[in-house]
Amino acid sequence: GGRRGSECSCSRGLRRLVKFWKMSSFRKFLRFGVVSAASLSACSASAHTAGKIAKISGAASVSQLRRFDGVNKLSAAAGLRAMSLRGGAAMAKEGDAVPSVVFKCRVRDNSMTNTANPFTWKDVKSEDLFKGKRVVVFALPGAFTPTCSSTHLPGYEKHYDEIKKCGVDEVYCLSVNDAFVMRQWGLAQGCEEEKTSTENPLNPGNFKKVKLLPDGACLFTRGMGMSCVWDSERGFGERSWRYSVVINDMKVEKIFVEAGQVNQNSGPDPFEVSDAGTMLGYLQSAKK
Repeated sequence: GGRRGSECSCSRGLRRLVKFWKMSSFRKFLRFGVVSAASLSACSASAHTAGKIAKISGAASVSQLRRFDGVNKLSAAAGLRAMSLRGGAAMAKEGDAVPSVVFKCRVRDNSMTNTANPFTWKDVKSEDLFKGKRVVVFALPGAFTPTCSSTHLPGYEKHYDEIKKCGVDEVYCLSVNDAFVMRQWGLAQGCEEEKTSTENPLNPGNFKKVKLLPDGACLFTRGMGMSCVWDSERGFGERSWRYSVVINDMKVEKIFVEAGQVNQNSGPDPFEVSDAGTMLGYLQSAKK
């Protein structure tokens, strides 16, 4: 009796899941492992339903999903609970704590004999950059992309000193790119490299003004609720939606989100409120 009831519960839960399977947010949860598709398919679902789950998660088959995950006793209802508790963080708002993550960075090591590439890996935590500090972070979809390169980063680089005069300790540009790409982009943008100072955790080897922050694994971006994809629009995988934020001692003081929300596979790439001018205006008004 107990087993039959459990199977019925799973079936009902799976029917609910199928209603959501076309939603981009639900596809994202499965694709990035927030909800275990293997666990869901382990319930007593029909082959047709399990096949849909496998298809949207990007796996060839349910058996492949099981190999990925190995958990086979989580009910569909529990899967829904996991989705709400663990993944798809709500978009950050004022007063929220920012994610505590580790950024995988590259810093210059002047003791290295390899002068062609005198860099080493360094783990930098959110707390190293934001705790006890008031900083500005602006996030964008990608290094070397048009708006990011022509306007977004140059604007903050131009107004860097003015922003710091408003009681800001540092300015960071964040993108879901690795440390290698971010460094080359900064150099291509004409940003002046900081080769000796260790005052900022990203230096030496980052830049004197705006510091480029690689969120290569998308951990900070997901935690801020800003993860998006442009796979059908631009061939992008998971990236950051465009926004800017003032972080005051690990909490959101003020945030400007383009279009007021994160849009998946957006045709337009809005750039209206996350620019340096808007941020500077806020900081100057807050200073009064």
